[in-house]
Amino acid sequence: MTYRRWFVVGVAFAVIGALVAAFAIFYGNFSPRGYVEDRYTRATSRDIGGEAVAYTSNKTPSQVAQDVTEAWQPADQYVDGSGVYLRYDDDSVVILPIATGSVILLERLRTAYPRYHSTVGSHWGWGRGSTVRGGGPGSGK
Repeated sequence: MTYRRWFVVGVAFAVIGALVAAFAIFYGNFSPRGYVEDRYTRATSRDIGGEAVAYTSNKTPSQVAQDVTEAWQPADQYVDGSGVYLRYDDDSVVILPIATGSVILLERLRTAYPRYHSTVGSHWGWGRGSTVRGGGPGSGK
């Protein structure tokens, strides 16, 4: 009877492992960054320095933003005529219009916030995991 119990436990672990592997294969990385990497076309010529990694899509910025936010809810989002700016705990996903659709820029928050501050300003709030210091008297000191 003891062997039977161990066999059942072993089969249960094997089934759980197979489900996790199948999920990983079909749904890719488990982050907004991985979502973009798996679904859009890499465009190295549109990278910004070594910080912002570019991808392209033939969809409009609002369509790309809808796809990304349905899969990964951002901590904050800002939209204006220049594009869509999504903030996550450690990353940003910035979606800008180009003639053939959109360029999607993945960048760590510590470099994205200074780059896009003039656009997002105070619209991007800060949650846990943020590494950028805020601005009032005595803050970040």
